[in-house]
Amino acid sequence: MNKTARFLSVAAVAAFAAFGAHADEADGSQFALKFDTNRTRAEVAAEAVTEARTHSMEPAGSRVVTYKSTADRSAVRAQAAEAVRTGQIPSGEFSAM
Repeated sequence: MNKTARFLSVAAVAAFAAFGAHADEADGSQFALKFDTNRTRAEVAAEAVTEARTHSMEPAGSRVVTYKSTADRSAVRAQAAEAVRTGQIPSGEFSAM
């Protein structure tokens, strides 16, 4: 009985996988894009040059703020060490238990 149940379950999985294999064409031709344009190559190249010159590196919808620090590295390290020592910031592994 155990062998029969195993055989039937494997057959069912194989049949189910076979149905998925025949779902659609393999080449994806239904997704092919068709372009009909009357612009010349020179117009497209000129537009690409203009876009490259005026393109902003800032992601759309965000404000990139640049900050130039004047703090000394050793002073920041000393302040961080003091904050850890006094318990103002955690150190090591955190355990929620």
